[in-house]
This record gives sequence, structure tokens and C-alpha cells, in this order.
Amino acid sequence: MSGDVTEADGALGGLVIADFGRVLAGPYATMLLADLGAEVVKIERPGSGDDTRTWGPPFAHGQATYFQSVNRNKESRALDLRDQGDLAEARSLTTRADVVVENFLPGTMDRLGLGYDAVSAANPGVVYCSITGFGGHNDLPGYDLLVQAVGGLMSITGPDPGQPTKVGVALVDVITGLHAAVGVLAALRHRDRTGDGQRVEVNLLSSLLSALSNQASGYLGAGVVPQAMGNRHPSIAPYELFDTADRALVLAVGNDRQFSALARELGDPGLADDPSYARNADRVAHREKLVDTLTRLLAADTADGWFTRLTAAGVPCGPLNDLADAFALAERLGLDPVVEVDDPRRDGPVRQVANPIRLSATPPRYRCAPPELGEPVP
Repeated sequence: MSGDVTEADGALGGLVIADFGRVLAGPYATMLLADLGAEVVKIERPGSGDDTRTWGPPFAHGQATYFQSVNRNKESRALDLRDQGDLAEARSLTTRADVVVENFLPGTMDRLGLGYDAVSAANPGVVYCSITGFGGHNDLPGYDLLVQAVGGLMSITGPDPGQPTKVGVALVDVITGLHAAVGVLAALRHRDRTGDGQRVEVNLLSSLLSALSNQASGYLGAGVVPQAMGNRHPSIAPYELFDTADRALVLAVGNDRQFSALARELGDPGLADDPSYARNADRVAHREKLVDTLTRLLAADTADGWFTRLTAAGVPCGPLNDLADAFALAERLGLDPVVEVDDPRRDGPVRQVANPIRLSATPPRYRCAPPELGEPVP
């Protein structure tokens, strides 16, 4: 750790992270930690850098927006780990780092003399986080789409069981990055108490299985193998997308009280007294008939009209937004979803999604835009 740390440095001020992560899961985890004050040194291949530097379009300010999404607040250091001089520099960095994050194929870091055993021997307090696709199995490449397929997520996503569909973002990578960040913070807390570092291991498949939550629990506890149901929920109704007079609206009615309020606002309060719909289990059992009735009633107004009326009545609902609409909604709600990161190297600031963590004493800080290859922190 370096120098005196104050609240202005952030909750993780003084921590040094050697970031050997690439693409999404590792860089996402280290960016979250960098936002909270950690000094992150990103190790990249000379000449090409992180693969995501070329993953475009779209591009902004001369960079791929994919790379920009997970690499702010970092220094880039171009090191060829096949070169003995560069490798020695990388080893030196790990000996002074508080945290090392890597997502190479299992065994790669060990062959380079950068594995956990070698690093911890020289730096006993290091927290060493390894991110893999499938644990120690390096014959299975850890790509998000692949894990969505073999991990069961695609089997429950899509319009029906015959059309398995991937999620529209590399969600497994993001979830794994979050697990990595939590693991690192837990290991740092242990080090605060004992002085001892440790190894943190996360993998894409295990992270996905954990994130399947109620679907995984239904299989493990009741032997139910779920299938894709489109926008419907296996255990709640009405909980899906409906047509209105102009565009689609989601209803997410989670209890009987909310259903009674929905029936009143739709002008048919008797629905809540119908034995077919009185309880959630009844509504699930008679879902098709209920959907037909609600679709007919919802045609009387627009999505925004229903959003206003039903929200006021305590019924969870919302129009189907695109990303522009979603950011506009977050702005209206005062969530400040966008930050403009100053970047003297380019023409104007870089607009990015704000870190969603809110801390009253040590909030996230946006010190610098995503770096050019080999560029130190300004």
C-alpha cells in the first residue's frame, strides 16, 4: 500500500491491483474496485492490447465502446510476457500489489512464474483472484455465449422451448465479475484481521448456476427442469408483457392485494373475486384465460396512460423501453445514471454508465477515462 490514505481517495484508496484480466469479467471487477479508489494497473499485450479494443463498431473518441465500458480509472501498461524483461516487470508489480486479478487459461500464469504459489511466496499478503470459465478445465474456453448454452440459461430464455435464446448482454461475464469483486473484498477483510492473503477463485459456470436462483432451486428442491416461457414467470401471474392501445406494457403483479388494485383500475373489480383468480396459485393455473381478459381490458388506454394510473394504485408495471427510454427514466427518477469522465486527450469528456454503488462517505470517483494502450494515469 502506498502513502497516507484519506476519505477523498475512496473506500479502497491505497490498494494496488495488478490487473491481468481481459475482455469483460475481470476488467468489470477491477473497474468497480477502481471506482472505489483502488489503483489499477492493467497489463496488456504490446501492439494490440485487450481484445475488446477492436470489438466495434460502435466507436467513440477513437476507442471501441465495448472497451470503454469496463476500463475507466486504470493505467495501461504494455508488457510482452514472453519477453524476459517485461516478464520481470510484471513479477515486480505482483510483489507490491495488494490484489492480483487474472483470467488466463488455467496453468498459464504458473508457467510464467506469476501463479499464486510464486506470487504469494514473495508477497504473503496478496489477494490473488483467478477467473476461469469452468474451474481448472482449460479444454473448455470461457466464452459467455458458450456458458449461457451449457449452463442452462438459454434453455429458459426465449419465446418457447423450441427457440432457446441468449440474453442480450454478456450477463454471465458481468455476474462473474461481481462475484470476483465480492470475493476480493472478503479476502481483503480477512487480511485486515490476520495479515494473510489468500487465493480467490470464481468461474463462469458456477456463477451462472448461482445466479439462476429460483430456477436452480426448483430443480434441486423439487426436481423441476424449467423451460423457456417467453416473458412469463413460472410461479407468478400476471407477470408478463401485454399489448395496450399503442405499445407493450409489463405487469408484475406479485400478490393478491396488487391484483385487486389492478382489477379496480381496469374497471372490472369482480376479477379479484373470481375463484379462478382469487389467489396467485389460481391465477397461474388459469393463466391463459386471465391473459385474454387482461389484454382486452388493457386495449382501452396507452402504455404510458396505464403506467401512470396503475403505478399510482400500487400496481407494479412499466412500458417496454429501449435503452434511450431507460436512461431517460433513470434521469427523471434522479438516479444520475450517466457520468462524464474528463479526458484531456480527446475532444470532450467520455460519457459512461455511473457506478451503481452509493456510499455516503466515500462515493465512487471517476478519475480518468479508459486509457490508450500503454498509457499511464494522467
